[in-house]
Amino acid sequence: MTAMTPDTVIPPVLAEVVRSGFVEGHHRGSLVVLAADGSVELALGDPAAPVFPRSSNKPMQAAAVLRAGLDLSGERLALAAASHSGEGFHLDLVRKMLAEHGLTPDDLQTPPDLPLDPTEAETYLAAGHVRERVTMNCSGKHAAMLAACRLNGWDEATYLAPAHPLQRLVHDGVEAAAGEPVATVGTDGCGAPLMAISLTGLARAFRTFVLAEPGTPERRVADAMRAHPEYVAGTRRPDTWLMREVPGVLSKMGAEAVQAVALPDGRALAFKVDDGAARALGPVLARALRLLGVDAPVVDRIGSAPLLGGAERVGEVRAAF
Repeated sequence: MTAMTPDTVIPPVLAEVVRSGFVEGHHRGSLVVLAADGSVELALGDPAAPVFPRSSNKPMQAAAVLRAGLDLSGERLALAAASHSGEGFHLDLVRKMLAEHGLTPDDLQTPPDLPLDPTEAETYLAAGHVRERVTMNCSGKHAAMLAACRLNGWDEATYLAPAHPLQRLVHDGVEAAAGEPVATVGTDGCGAPLMAISLTGLARAFRTFVLAEPGTPERRVADAMRAHPEYVAGTRRPDTWLMREVPGVLSKMGAEAVQAVALPDGRALAFKVDDGAARALGPVLARALRLLGVDAPVVDRIGSAPLLGGAERVGEVRAAF
């Protein structure tokens, strides 16, 4: 058991699980909301502590391949920043991106996986397919990384090594966008290096991307993601819904219930649910969006997290702040 100290921050409850009118569980975490000028407007828990942003780091990784000289735009650039659902149009474009640079799915170092979207996974398995590298939700990012390596003559066998020239570009880009040093480097689920920063730094990074000058790598990534949100996530995903229905919003979730969002005027938010429960992500995001002043029907859709009993709705996961 870890000893409590006077400086220990006990994360607040961000969401509670309510079944039949009874609160049966809690999800704790940390959250930060930035005002348009970048100042901290709300801080819950310890948003200054480093976390692994997981796939919320992908916009910074996509900006790095642009800095490496890879000329991506439109759907291709959005897919480079994606945690795609594994829908047909995602997989088709990943294969096309690889072929355009003389690469094949066998060059990917993503772990073989099923489509991220459960509906797509069922359809995929029913068709007799097996886990593949190209189906893994990070394959668009990896395709872009490999293409950048081929363009520059960098070693493709070690493109995921933290000391690789491409990953050094990612590291430096994360620090520049977040406005703070990377606290530690780990390994993400896809095998890529993963840079730890604070939630405040993560929100600041998304703010940096939406406020960047047109034509810069950061702004190019933000614009591509917002113009083609279905390539960033999928047709049944909250990031897609939010960027499609609220003009100018940049949104990207990460594994272990991490989320970052920025509005076009520089307001931003980032949070992490400590236990990584994905079921809490939507309710917490919806509440945080309302605190940012986002008033749109899509917020209710994102925030809906019903609990079932006997195939009937008997409760919900709801925000608690």
